[in-house]
Amino acid sequence: MQRFSRLGRIGQSLASRRQLATVSDAPLSRKVEMTNWEKGHYINYKKMSENLDIVRARLNQPLTLAEKILYSHLDDPHEQEIVRGQSYLKLRPDRVACQDATAQMAILQFMSAGLPAVATPSTVHCDHLIEAQIGGAKDLARANDINKEVYDFLATSCAKYNIGFWKPGSGIIHQIVLENYAFPGALLIGTDSHTPNAGGLGMAAIGVGGADAVDVMAGLPWELKAPKVIGVRLTGKLSGWATPKDIILKVAGILTVKGGTGAIVEYHGPGTESLSCTGMATICNMGAEIGATTSVFPFNDRMYDYLAATKRQHIGDFSREYAKELREDEGAEYDQLIEINLSELEPHINGPFTPDLATPISKFKEAVKANKWPEELKVGLIGSCTNSSYEDMSRAASIAEDAMAHGIKAKALFTVTPGSEQIRATIERDGQLKTFEEFGGMVLANACGPCIGNPLGQWDRRDVKKGTANSIISSYNRNFTGRNDANPATHSFVASPDLVVAMTIAGTLNFNPLTDKLKDADGNEFLLKEPSGQGLPSNGYDPGQDTYQAPPADRSSVSVAVSPTSDRLQILSPFNAWDGKDAKDLPILIKAQGKTTTDHISMAGPWLKYRGHLDNISNNMLIGAINAENGEANKVKNSLNGDYGAVPDVARDYKKNGVRWVVVGDWNYGEGSSREHAALEPRHLGGLAIIVRSFARIHETNLKKQGMLPLTFSEPADYDKIGPNDRVDLACTELAVGQPMTLTVHPADGSKAFDIKLAHTFNEGQIEWFKNGSALNTMAKAAAEAKK
Repeated sequence: MQRFSRLGRIGQSLASRRQLATVSDAPLSRKVEMTNWEKGHYINYKKMSENLDIVRARLNQPLTLAEKILYSHLDDPHEQEIVRGQSYLKLRPDRVACQDATAQMAILQFMSAGLPAVATPSTVHCDHLIEAQIGGAKDLARANDINKEVYDFLATSCAKYNIGFWKPGSGIIHQIVLENYAFPGALLIGTDSHTPNAGGLGMAAIGVGGADAVDVMAGLPWELKAPKVIGVRLTGKLSGWATPKDIILKVAGILTVKGGTGAIVEYHGPGTESLSCTGMATICNMGAEIGATTSVFPFNDRMYDYLAATKRQHIGDFSREYAKELREDEGAEYDQLIEINLSELEPHINGPFTPDLATPISKFKEAVKANKWPEELKVGLIGSCTNSSYEDMSRAASIAEDAMAHGIKAKALFTVTPGSEQIRATIERDGQLKTFEEFGGMVLANACGPCIGNPLGQWDRRDVKKGTANSIISSYNRNFTGRNDANPATHSFVASPDLVVAMTIAGTLNFNPLTDKLKDADGNEFLLKEPSGQGLPSNGYDPGQDTYQAPPADRSSVSVAVSPTSDRLQILSPFNAWDGKDAKDLPILIKAQGKTTTDHISMAGPWLKYRGHLDNISNNMLIGAINAENGEANKVKNSLNGDYGAVPDVARDYKKNGVRWVVVGDWNYGEGSSREHAALEPRHLGGLAIIVRSFARIHETNLKKQGMLPLTFSEPADYDKIGPNDRVDLACTELAVGQPMTLTVHPADGSKAFDIKLAHTFNEGQIEWFKNGSALNTMAKAAAEAKK
């Protein structure tokens, strides 16, 4: 890729270009509000267009849609260095969205910055803390009781700092954003890894840690390493049992969980025109499973229809005036190109244990037999932020209706998770909800539920004992070991809602609804009809109950609810700054072996309630990681006394004795979530560096934000040279942009010490974070100096 460096300010040619563009730009000067829920926040297509003109004059090349969205949001389009995969872009997002589990720490950090209100439009969404147990209404009431302290904190802090607050029961953050806040060409950051869902409406929506959200909420530019762009060209048209979900399941199989790292996936081509807006959102949502920064689709009539259906036709009209910048330029180049003919696409099932093990339905029975996966299907689950649109629900209901017309119902347990109150109310009005209940389904609360299940947490599953091998299938996005139900023996598969319902009827994985027949109540064989359903409700959406709290006009008297004796919320203390010295004789807290996701580093489930209390939640640090020394989880050697203990306990003992430590990890360390606690906890318990073969993007950034050193082996094979009980020296004074660092290893067996070279991606600003102790410390330092 050609490099485009700083070229200075643009001269007469740009001025001439702007003059010629005056007529076409006139409509872009209109004031069109971003959302129906806020006043005074306008879509600034005019500024975005001006920024693109500046960048185009500098680069002189066709741009992808992903580039257009990012470059139109540059803080300084004149001077910003732009090199895909290298430059750090300073961007000005349009919005920030936070879910309730991550919002607690983000707002606590924002409070510590001492600012009176957010500088960027922001919202908080209560969706993660509601446990699926006995059904929607009762589970919601139980959650309101259990989480009252946290909800009160979020409600009052949102009111205090001018943040929109979506109450428990409103729905899942990503569905609410799509229904109310996403618009074509916009840039949003959200404190959840599935934030890219909004790409279905042409928005670049990127998952970040809470520290990044704090920066933007405080009015600072947000920094992102310029992503590469992977193009996925779609031709043909889906039919029969094939759905938009199958597109991303196939892409995941092609790219794997690491293939999208450091890149935006951009879908284009004639095949995009036939996909519904919500179908495109499904595809973008699961881009997180391939490590992508985000995923986007070009603006089209299906997006316009969705905007109109969600009472935002005025935004659709405005987007049409900016439409030429809401798709790729002719001749735009991609770093990688994948082509998929939708007319030939088979339904897929991905899993178990990883979302990139993709199997076409025609070969799935063969795979079940070859891999000896449990054939009986115990549970089918549909909904979640990935697949709970009206189109998803109406197609799924059509299959259930077909089965009941033949006198049969779900053979496996069946659950339905509406993505929002609007979806729930609409499918209740239009009859799909009743169909699911008659089919044998349990309708859960409008929340994340089993999708983020985790140990003893958001899915209180009781049909199988922990440790029992069994199979479940869902229309969710993620299926890591133990994620849904905390049972490591559960084989979790991911598919479209259509396949989930069909296989729930059969009660077995050995079923292909395209070819295999079922027996009706009288024993007669029949083939399920192909699913049918509407992309948008013909009678419009029913908004349901009012679940939104707008900030009050006068916020001066609002007090934020935080009890000093709370075990769920804790006011933060600043981390110590770097002492300016190299680190000597450090123990390796754990050498993690194999997959180490953010679920392994900072489990959710029962720990979700401590998301606002750093010291308490740190008791879950790395308890799911596998120790390379013994192949066990949460059992590491304490180098101070030789005893084995839980990872957090050993780390606390080191901290108590003034001993800093490092972690050694494998490939794609920290994949799976924007969970910043996975970075806060090691920092809080005395960690200095995380040294791995490779990082997941968000986790690497989160570690930097907290003043830690995320480092990678210059030679990945060097991972194997380090023993779990070796000691190391780290040359922190060598930290400089683009320069390697030296790790000196002192083997536990007393053999000769040796050096290993480590790489990093720090830039000058991020090095200051390390020196000052954290990004937040750097922000506070700058604010203090500005007051002098």
